[in-house]
Amino acid sequence: MTEQEPAPVWADPDAVDTSVRSPAQRSRTFAGILVNTALANVTTSYLWFALTFWVYLETRNVIATGVVGGAYMLLIALSSISFGTFVDRYRKLAVMRFAAAFTLVMFVLSGVMFLLAPTAWLLDLTQPGFWVFTLVILIGAVVENMRNIALSTTVTILIEPDRRANANGLVGMVQGLMFIVTSVLSGLSVGLLGMGWTIAVALALTALAFAHLLTLRMPEEVRAAATDAHGGFDLRGSLAAVLAVAGLFALILFSTFNNFIGGVYMALMDPYGLEMFPVELWGVFSAVGFTGILVGGALIGKFGLGSNPLRTLLIAVVLMGALGAVFTVREWAWLYIAGIWLYLVLVPFVEAAEQTVIQQVVPLPRQGRVFGFAMAFESAAAPVTAFLIAPIAQVWIIPYARSAEGAAQLAPLLGEGTSRGIALVFLVAGVIMIAAALLAFLTPVYRRVSASYAQAAAEAPLRDPAL
Repeated sequence: MTEQEPAPVWADPDAVDTSVRSPAQRSRTFAGILVNTALANVTTSYLWFALTFWVYLETRNVIATGVVGGAYMLLIALSSISFGTFVDRYRKLAVMRFAAAFTLVMFVLSGVMFLLAPTAWLLDLTQPGFWVFTLVILIGAVVENMRNIALSTTVTILIEPDRRANANGLVGMVQGLMFIVTSVLSGLSVGLLGMGWTIAVALALTALAFAHLLTLRMPEEVRAAATDAHGGFDLRGSLAAVLAVAGLFALILFSTFNNFIGGVYMALMDPYGLEMFPVELWGVFSAVGFTGILVGGALIGKFGLGSNPLRTLLIAVVLMGALGAVFTVREWAWLYIAGIWLYLVLVPFVEAAEQTVIQQVVPLPRQGRVFGFAMAFESAAAPVTAFLIAPIAQVWIIPYARSAEGAAQLAPLLGEGTSRGIALVFLVAGVIMIAAALLAFLTPVYRRVSASYAQAAAEAPLRDPAL
């Protein structure tokens, strides 16, 4: 990461006045924004997790779950450049309030559709009702992600430079809490209340988060910072902002590694769990696994990311690949849940490493587009694998593994059970993940980025390059 120009012509340092309040007061405001974002994330994830559970339980078709999960990540990939552009062009709280209001409207629309349309029509992949109903919920959940891009920029505005890695660890903890609550509530909600009441609960929580967001204030942001962002989809500006910092594009590539295997998990993890447990228990047990994100975020909040976040990121990716390869080698519940837990301990390290580098080396007027570009690029990896693997698993791998011949051939490596086909997919994906990360360690760009980050970190006490 090269040294930034001292005074870019498009920078507007007067737009942010951190002297308005003390660091402790700004930290309290950040905590309020973080809690509000957590509630919003929990609500949207609760509804789209419930949608995934409901669709699979009603259809027993992993293609359907692959479509739901893949469509979610694809929509994020397609929209993140626009989200980042709007974050750069407008005040951060205004962006958050718009996203909250839009999500509320979409969830209301999904509730109306569920009340008026026959259930069989909503669950038939060959009918437009399935696609419209799914897209309405997913678009509402995707737009809420605009708030996560804005949240990353509020770390820059509200948190001192030497504490940003720790703040990013807290963000990881909030994400872990989101998955824990979501997993429990979604499984219990679908199993005990049904999809209709699940939508009603999501509506109530979304309205509550929106009302609370209207009470928050961030006086440090005097006005939207002057920026070179244009229109509603500034792809050229986003790419220019990434390329302006040497090695930043490589960092985004490195952090994309875990998303490739993430697409496999997105398509097949819930079907594997739902074959092993009733939906209510699967929600509870997966929530136990998701406590790993809390632990990972807490470790970062306490100890940071070390002197080289990029090295930390790649080590985490290697370990994630190893876990993904072995946590289903036998159809044992404890192995599956323990593997999910350990895997998710590592997730915050990957995310926080990337965010910390961007917050340090990218000026605030361009951070929205850089975070948006990174989200678009990384999110695009998961739907590719989800859309590819779900039909392959459903049509070929799972039937092969359940046949007498296939079961006999897989038994020495993967044991016996009804989900050996999914286990085979996880094993291959994990091996690919390990190989990709190990190769990244050997590249010249890894050494350049590591050296550039060390230089930027050494200069950080003299200036804050993000402002």
